[in-house]
Amino acid sequence: MPSDNAGLLERSSPVSFPQNGPASGTAIARKDPSTFTLSAIGTYQVMFQVAVSDHGQLALFLDTGSGPQELPHTVVGCAVGGGEIVGMSLVTTASVNSLLSVRIPASRSP
Repeated sequence: MPSDNAGLLERSSPVSFPQNGPASGTAIARKDPSTFTLSAIGTYQVMFQVAVSDHGQLALFLDTGSGPQELPHTVVGCAVGGGEIVGMSLVTTASVNSLLSVRIPASRSP
């Protein structure tokens, strides 16, 4: 990615995305460069791709009002240096306007 994520990300830091990807409808809206609002209660299919220069893991985090919480079933990663980390998961929300972000899991190595 260009300068959107200059340098190393700290654990639990959100990944910035340079542009919106394909979307259907208005249920998902960009809040800022690293956070997306899921406006309706429901199940969402979420896909992301992040270029990395080293090994690492990423996961989806959902914030329903009490801070971002890791969704353990969404952890993906690569064991070798460089390449892409690609994630695809189903995320179910129980409250309106939940916030979604991609982050380095706090309990795992960056």
